Amino acid sequence: MDLRAIAQGAKAASKKLALASNDVKNNTLHLLADQLWSNRAQILAENSLDVQDAEQAGLTQAMIDRLLLNEKRLEGICADLRSVACLPDPVGEKFDEIVLANGLRVHKQRVPLGVLAVVYESRPNVTIDVAGLALKSGNSVILRGGSETLRSNRTLVKVVRETLLQNSLPVDCVQFIDSPDRSLVLELMRLYEYIDMLIPRGGAGLHRFCRENSLVPVITGGIGICHLFVDGSANLDKALEVVRNAKIQRPTVCNALDTVLVHRSAAGIFLPALVEKLAKDGVTFRVDREAENLLVGAELSLPARSSIQPAGPGDFDTEWLSLVLGIKVVGGLDEAVEHIEQHSTGHSDGILTGSQENAQHFISLVDSAVVYVNASTRFTDGAQMGLGAEIAISTQKLHARGPMALRELTTYKWVACGDYQVRI
Repeated sequence: MDLRAIAQGAKAASKKLALASNDVKNNTLHLLADQLWSNRAQILAENSLDVQDAEQAGLTQAMIDRLLLNEKRLEGICADLRSVACLPDPVGEKFDEIVLANGLRVHKQRVPLGVLAVVYESRPNVTIDVAGLALKSGNSVILRGGSETLRSNRTLVKVVRETLLQNSLPVDCVQFIDSPDRSLVLELMRLYEYIDMLIPRGGAGLHRFCRENSLVPVITGGIGICHLFVDGSANLDKALEVVRNAKIQRPTVCNALDTVLVHRSAAGIFLPALVEKLAKDGVTFRVDREAENLLVGAELSLPARSSIQPAGPGDFDTEWLSLVLGIKVVGGLDEAVEHIEQHSTGHSDGILTGSQENAQHFISLVDSAVVYVNASTRFTDGAQMGLGAEIAISTQKLHARGPMALRELTTYKWVACGDYQVRI
């Protein structure tokens, strides 16, 4: 596989795509949604084969859940494409307009980044989310999914490229590395002449490998050790439902809750209720010593009691991606913040509180991409945040942070318009 030729094709296609009108791009996205749905039988059949291979290979249930497509999930993918089509096009947007004393009219204008490379694992929905956002923002994209999703991604990209042809857009603006050869990832990272940004979506090992080896600028994120702190002033009944949603609504994703911190003044009431309720959902718990001592003396059903285990040395540094929840009792807000500073990956962390003062203190001190007050961490998602979809969730601080969508896939140029001025 000639990656340099692929990257060159993507670069050339990006120049043509940058000239496409908003109407053409939107029509393409709507047609793509239609075509995906029309081809759903083939897409789901290929995905089923990928899932079978994953099961035979002994992949975890979390990985298999990420890999799985069904009609409901495909319907959601199509809906996200239509949502992206309805969003304002950032390309060409003018801002920071000023007129200088010499008469020059200066503004900044949004332009596509150019060529994106996205390396990802497991989730075939990423293929369409990324392709849709790249098209709308005027960027070419080179996709490299995991070997476990090769059939699914091959079929999805085929539909994308056929749709591009139908709309007279350059087909090479969506490229796919149709090989599981891992050496190609390293080669991709060296093509800085053609690729403008690399986005890895996967485990910590992939992110570290990209940071250490890429010559292309890298945006990392998507690894979430997420926390909720239940303050002593919180409405405990409502807090219980928020914690449950954050943990079980979809436990295999990066914005699912990993650790709940509970103020000592609320722990005696809240923790037995939490364990009893979530144990019915199949959740097991890794608890610190104070929480364990408190729960030993509580009236719990046998299933709830058997779900409790003492926390091990690395448990509070684990992104569970499953029905496991860490529990720690803390003496107050500052101790909760200190724990988050030590163990969070800077993805999504929140406070459940009835105190506006505590909420503001938490917001000021917790340096995560998304900070929540009285809400589930599960909202850290491009579609949920009104972005239509997302290409990644950045936990970095430069260029983009949190869910990345259309605007985060653009840069800007300065434009200066004059009347034949010269500098004196």
